[in-house]
Amino acid sequence: MTGVAVCGSVSSIKALWETRIRKSRDELQRNRGREQKGAVVRLSHVWEDRVVLARLKDKLLMEDGRLVLRIEKEEWKTLPAVLVELSQVQEWQIHRTGLQEIPHFISMFQNLTVLDVSRNGITELPREIGKLSRLRELLVSYNRVQTVPEELGCCENLEKLELAMNRKLNRLPVQLSNLKKLQHLDLSMNDFTSVPDSVVGLPALQWLDMGGNRLQCLPDDIHRMEKLHTLWLQRNELEELPENISLMSSLDTLVLSGNKLRDIPPLMEGMTHLRFVNFRDNPLTLDVELPAKMKSEDEDEDDREMFGREFMQTYIQEARKRAHAVLNKHRVNP
Repeated sequence: MTGVAVCGSVSSIKALWETRIRKSRDELQRNRGREQKGAVVRLSHVWEDRVVLARLKDKLLMEDGRLVLRIEKEEWKTLPAVLVELSQVQEWQIHRTGLQEIPHFISMFQNLTVLDVSRNGITELPREIGKLSRLRELLVSYNRVQTVPEELGCCENLEKLELAMNRKLNRLPVQLSNLKKLQHLDLSMNDFTSVPDSVVGLPALQWLDMGGNRLQCLPDDIHRMEKLHTLWLQRNELEELPENISLMSSLDTLVLSGNKLRDIPPLMEGMTHLRFVNFRDNPLTLDVELPAKMKSEDEDEDDREMFGREFMQTYIQEARKRAHAVLNKHRVNP
């Protein structure tokens, strides 16, 4: 009886040991399989990155000594991380690709001077964009941007900023007034109801387009924009102009068509530097006709109204004349 018990115990131990060995062997095989599969996946990713990188390299070209990445009319909703291998690129031109975001690794492109991603589907600008110290032009028009990060104010060399046709954009951070070199700003066809303080505070601004917004008034201190020579304000909801607009000594182009203006400030008569002004499609109180004069064969009445100050001056003079007539009438008939 004892021999049988010992034999049974040995058999049980042997069976348990063999089971453990088999499980260990199976686990080892599974681990090897996973490692092999992982290696295949990694190799596949490396291969895909190489293919994508090769595609991106085909988009590189030299223009006037600048290395440019140009992608147009191809679907690139996101930009791959492998793009950082091309960080020496100086200019991005990415249009009509359906791009939904500017990648956070944009900060790796320290040589970037022009970032043109207009006509895409971008909804926001990354904060990392503020690290592009050499950036001179940022063009993000015809996208879906709703907010602008305050870090953009750190792009100290920015000279041109275009944010037109983003529709829901209606404010800018105060930090943008730190852009001491910004000369050109396009905020047209958005949802602004007033001119942002940060815009009025831009010391080097020369060209501003805020047409196609919902501006209801202009700031009283608009004359702080001392270097501004071109101001587009067409298709807004302006009902009056601040008198200080007459103090804008550099202004030579002023477009005010399609607003709700009823009068022209008398002090604007002294804006002798104003070359082009347009008051078309405003419900002005007075119906004024320009005086007849000799003109060339290729000049018509529209040219006289749109390309010069004659309409504005005639209106102001007529308004003054009628005001004097009313005043004299009251004096005669107290």
